[in-house]
This record gives sequence, C-alpha cells and structure tokens, in this order.
Amino acid sequence: MTKKTIDQLSIDTIRMLAADAVQQANSGHPGMPMGDAAMAYVLWSKYLRHNPKNPAWQNRDRFVLSAGHGSALLYSLLHLTGHDISLDDIKDFRQWESKTPGHPEYCLPCGIETTTGPLGQGFATGVGMAMAERHLSGMFNRPGFRLVDYNIYGIVSDGDLMEGVASEAASLAGHLKLGKIVYLYSDNKITIEGSTDLSFTEDVAKRFTAYGWQVLRAGGNDVKAINAAISKARREKTRPSLIMVRTNIGYGSPARQDSCEAHGSPLGEDELLRTKKNLCCPPRKFCIPSAVLKHMRAAVKQGRLAESAWATLLKRYRRKYPDLGKRWDMMSSGVLPKGWEKALPKFKATDGAVATRSVSGKVLNALAEVVPQLIGGSADLAPSNNTYLKKYPDFTQKKPGRNIHFGVREHAMGSAMNGMALSKMLIPYGGTFLVFADYMKPAIRLAALMGTHVVYVFTHDSIGLGEDGPTHQPVEHLTALRAMPNLNVLRPADANETVACWKAALSDRSRPHALILSRQNLPVLDRTKYAPADDALQGAYIVSDSKGLPDIILLASGAEVHVALASADVLRQEGRKVRVVNMVCAELFDRQPDAYKRKVLPSAVEARLAVEAGATLGWHKYAGLKGDVIGIDRFGASAPAKVLFEKFGFTVENIVRRARKLLKR
Repeated sequence: MTKKTIDQLSIDTIRMLAADAVQQANSGHPGMPMGDAAMAYVLWSKYLRHNPKNPAWQNRDRFVLSAGHGSALLYSLLHLTGHDISLDDIKDFRQWESKTPGHPEYCLPCGIETTTGPLGQGFATGVGMAMAERHLSGMFNRPGFRLVDYNIYGIVSDGDLMEGVASEAASLAGHLKLGKIVYLYSDNKITIEGSTDLSFTEDVAKRFTAYGWQVLRAGGNDVKAINAAISKARREKTRPSLIMVRTNIGYGSPARQDSCEAHGSPLGEDELLRTKKNLCCPPRKFCIPSAVLKHMRAAVKQGRLAESAWATLLKRYRRKYPDLGKRWDMMSSGVLPKGWEKALPKFKATDGAVATRSVSGKVLNALAEVVPQLIGGSADLAPSNNTYLKKYPDFTQKKPGRNIHFGVREHAMGSAMNGMALSKMLIPYGGTFLVFADYMKPAIRLAALMGTHVVYVFTHDSIGLGEDGPTHQPVEHLTALRAMPNLNVLRPADANETVACWKAALSDRSRPHALILSRQNLPVLDRTKYAPADDALQGAYIVSDSKGLPDIILLASGAEVHVALASADVLRQEGRKVRVVNMVCAELFDRQPDAYKRKVLPSAVEARLAVEAGATLGWHKYAGLKGDVIGIDRFGASAPAKVLFEKFGFTVENIVRRARKLLKR
C-alpha cells in the first residue's frame, strides 16, 4: 500500500465505508458517494461549522444532501465526525427502523437537517434555510453582535438541476441575492439511463449565471481546487454560489467508474475488492483507520469551541439587548408568546357575510402584531389570498421583511417554507388557490413527513370561485390532501371557525396545516343558536341538533354547512329529528377519543348524508355504506357561482330530497 496523505486516506475511507454499507444492504447507490467523497470531505473537514455533540446549535452551518440517493455518504460523514450515527447504524443501512434509511430522513439529533430523496427538494429547501438566516439576522443582529451568521451548504446532482423545482428555487435565490448559499454540483455526466447527453445538454453555467449566481469550477479529486472554490464562494456576499465539480461516479471501481451501473446497485463483492485494491485500501469491510477517525473527530472539539464562543456572545447580547434577548429565547424555544390568542378577532352574526379568505387575512394581520415567528406570502396571489401583512416591510434583496413575494413559483414556495420552518424559530405560511396545491404537492408531502410547522393558505376552495371554470375549480384536491398522513386539512364554515382554524394551526407544532378558504362570502353563524366556533378544534362537532337520537345526520364542511343547516330546518318542519355535523378537519376528528366520535356519529343512526363541493371519495368513512354523499365527481364548469351550486345540486331542495330518500330505506 502506498503511503497516503491524511486527506486522501480520509477520502478513500469515506468512499469505502459508503460502498460497504450498500453492499451489506445489497441495495443502494454507491456511485455518488464514491465520486463525491473528495468534495464532501473538504467541506466537512475544513468549512462546515457544526457541533456533533449538539446538532441543534442554532448558529451551525446547514448541510443539505439534495442528491439524497447518496445517503451512505452522509451517514459516513456523520459517523466519522462524531454525530450520533454509530458504525453499527451504518451496518444497518436501509434496514427496518434503523437510523440510516435509504434516503436521508430529517433527524436533527442525528445531524440530518432535512429529508431528501425526491430530486430538487433539497436544493429548494436550502433556499428556504437561507431565507430564514437572512430574516433572523435582520431581526436580531446588531453592531458587534452577529448572533445569526451561518451558511447553507449542499451537494446537488444532475438530476436535481433537471427538476423544475430547482429552477424555480434557483431563480428566487438569485433574485434575492442569497449569498449564504454554497452548492457543490456533482457534475458526473451520468443518470440512471446513461449519459446526460441523452437528455441534459444545456449550459448549466450560463443558466445559473443568468439566474444571478456565482459559478465556479473544480476537479472532483482536486482537493486544492475544491478548497479554493469553497473559500471564494464563502467570500461572496450578494450571490449564491454553484461550484461545478467534475466528478466521476463510482470513482475507483475498475469496472463501474463513469457508468450508469454504478448509480443504483451494489458493486458486488468481487468488484468491491478490486476497487479497494485499486485505491490501496484494506480489503476488510467497514475499515476505519485510527488516523482517519482521530482526524475527522477533531470536529467534536472544534464544534464545542465554536458553540462556546457563540454562547458567550449570546450572554453579552442578552445583557446589552435584554428585550431582544427575551425574544430570542422565546423564539428559539419554539413557544408562542404568552397571551397570543387574545389578539384573535371575533365576529358577530350581525357583521354580515364575509369570505373566509378575507377573515384569514384579518387574523394574519392581528397575529403578526404579537407572533413575531410568522413570516410568509403568496405565489403572486397575495391580494386574492389575503396573505399580506400591512404593517410590515417586504422580504427583498436589501431588507429581510416579513412579506415574501415568492412569484409564480408554488413548488419552490412550498419547499422554501420547509427550509424556513426547519430553523425552528419561524412559522412560515404560503398562499395560493387550492387547485394549485398540485404544483406544490411534493413539498407538502415532505412537510408532512418531517412534521414541519408550516401553514398553507389555500383559497378559492370550490366551484364557488365561479366563472374561471374547471381549470381553476378544485374537485379532487380536498380528498388528495386528506389522504396525506400527518397533514391537518381545515375547512371552516364561517368567520369565527376561520379564527379557530388559525388557532389550531399555530398551536400544533408537530405537523403542517392546510387552511381551505372560500372566495365567496359566507354568513357568520349566530353562536347563540349554534354550537361555539371553538368546537371546531375537535375536528368535527355537532353544530345544530334536535332532542334525542336523530333520525338523520347531515355532514358538511365549509360553505356547504350553511345549506345543510337550512336543509335541516326544512326537515324539522316535516317532523324529523336532524343533527348537523360540521366536519371542519377530519384528521383532528379521527384523533379524538372513541367516546367523542360515537357521541357525534352514533352507530345507531345509519341515515347519514354528507354534503361537500368536492370529490365524494372518502366521505363514506363518516356517512357509512348505507349513507349518501352529495359531491362532485366530475370537473366543474365556467358560470356564476350561484348557477354552479344549483346545477351541481348544492341546494336545499336537492339535499332535502336526498335526505327523504334515505329516511325511506
């Protein structure tokens, strides 16, 4: 074995540790970790500021492995630098309930900053992280006190840059001049299907230059060049940086280097041995030379010293700026200010009809006064979504205000919201029409998977938006969102329920929330006649009832609650006992105790009729197989909203007719 420098020894150790993990699992992606080991090593050993013994340190640099299929690379780096990923964890790569799943899953105690795997998501999430850094630094930093000052590093791939979400996010990052972003682009010219010549021949450098990024270059195994490029990128303050690193997928493998076969399959035992021999590495599996471990574990001491210096700065900061220090402590602890609920507006039935999207805007502006964590905007629809905070500045290139203009970039907005929420100090919200939730679905799914505390403001929630027609009228969207685990979908029926839904969305930090809001005006329910609006916090509640066990239960959500209540009045005049259940949030209702669910929907009552201006799929869970559902299982149409509701059967006459039919069974 030839004598290696500690740099080269460490790089080859990272390569083979990842390749051994993939081989043991007999599943995974060895090529990217082997090709990217050198640039990852330079970044982690010389630049990345982190404390392996306290991965949650607020002023740490963030590392995002956007090319999440190369997860074995990340796990190797985490283990070698002293994070809570053991060698046994690496040996359990891709196994049941291990800390080392096939793609990185958000685990801050382990040092994993975000879930990645769907290509482009990490790229865009990192942009949100940089936005959070800019906003928090503007909120807290003072002369001589750079309390918030961290970089966002990432490794991105050809596949990441092909995805549309990366283009959206890159455009936004360049526009906002987010200079804290440094992405290493693994330019290995290979995809699953073969050479990138098959589908990706654009000039990436020119594209990113046009976006407003600084573009640098380095060889994939040229440690000095990589070091120089990262150093230059860190000095750039007004442009995000893309370092194009010409890597070789499967580096060192005699038969697999630079081939698509190295991408997503183990090398095989024989080829793995040949690779180790080629790289002058010991043949035994999971070999970590003591010199490498000692060298890489220096990150523990360095991290402790860096955090200690920052903690001293924070103590001085608290003394000089006590009010800001208290705000820092409150926001970094993840709690809401005491008494924040007192700022919530209240509405009276005499106030007149009002769209729930308009109420949401009033709630947001009231909350902004007392909840500094709130930050957000819209995908170029703020006047329609009512997401603008009137007393606060915009988030621009020069001023990190609270109103973000995401532009017509729904997907990047959703991913950036995740990045901001992962700061654990901000509660981002983002608005668009409900029908365009489809454009951001992958980001919503990752939010639910990670449990990020974000709020989606989805307005124009049904055919009630009228003349814009079926392209803009959501039909299947409520069903699709409700099918997603760990996402609360809340559709309020009036102004006070909208307030309650915002209360639920801010109070529960464990998951994202989607507020589904109307374009059309809705009456404010008289709560002296109907149940309190805060009952909505239980997900579903009895908004109106007859004495004794009901003959029939009408279920509805949102605007359709009003027509259900009117229908109940007609049926009661015919001598029927009618209960109206408002299904504000099915997810919250499903988490209620069984006794409460039986109280609201007693099994003895089989005559149940659900009414919602959306797909019927899913409603029989509550209406029962013997019940009925009035919904929309076709696309909408272009016409005034009143006409559409009549044509699609959301009228008192049709609901009463269908209810009578059920009662005759």
